[in-house]
Amino acid sequence: MSLPVETTAPIQVAIVEDDEEICANLVHRIRGNTSFRMMQSCGSAEAALAELPALKPDVVLMDINLPGIDGVECVRQLKAKLPGTTFLMLTVYEDNNRLFKSLIAGASGYMLKRTPPAKLLAAIREAYQGGSPMTPHIARRVVQHFQEMPQPVEDSVKLTPRETEVLDQLAKGFLYKEILDNLGIGRGTLHYYIRNVYEKLHVHSRTEAVVKYLNQHTNG
Repeated sequence: MSLPVETTAPIQVAIVEDDEEICANLVHRIRGNTSFRMMQSCGSAEAALAELPALKPDVVLMDINLPGIDGVECVRQLKAKLPGTTFLMLTVYEDNNRLFKSLIAGASGYMLKRTPPAKLLAAIREAYQGGSPMTPHIARRVVQHFQEMPQPVEDSVKLTPRETEVLDQLAKGFLYKEILDNLGIGRGTLHYYIRNVYEKLHVHSRTEAVVKYLNQHTNG
C-alpha cells in the first residue's frame, strides 16, 4: 500500500493590468503551472477595488502605471481591505520613486514585466512565503525612509504576547512558512495576528511594522 501524497493548495493569484496582451501572457504563465490558481484579472484599479476584496487572493500582481487610479493608490486602498494579501508591483522599467512609494503603500516587492516565466513564478512564490523580491537599492531606500522619520511620542502599543511573538519573527526576517513552523500556527491565524499588529501600529506593510518595532525597542 502506498502512502498518500501530501498536497499543497495552489497559490491564488489575481492580476491588475490594463495592457490586454501583457495581461493575457501573465494569465497564460500562471494557468500553466499547477502550483498556482488564476482567480481574476482586472483591467483597471477601479475594477480591482470592486472585485478583489470579495475574492481574497493570496497574491496580486499590480501594474504600477494604470489609467485613472494608479497602481500605488490601488495597493494602498486594497491593502486596507485585504491585509492578508501580498502585492507585487509590475513595471516596464525601474521607476525608483514610484516603486518606492508603492512599497511604502504596502506592496511586498516588484518585478519587471519582461521577467522570464520561471523567475516570475518564483517571485510570486517567494512573496507568498513572506519574502520581498526587490533590488537591494530599493530595499535600502525603504528602510532609510522609516529610520529617518521622526517617531511620535506615545505609550507602548498594547500587543498581546502572541502578536509580539509574530512581530518579533517578522523583525528577524523569517518567511511566513518559517513563522508558521516556529510558532505552530496556521496561515489564517498568522494573517489574523499580522492584521492586528498592523492596525495597532498604524502601519500598512511588513517593513513599516518592523522598523517601527525596532525603533521603539531601541529608543525604549
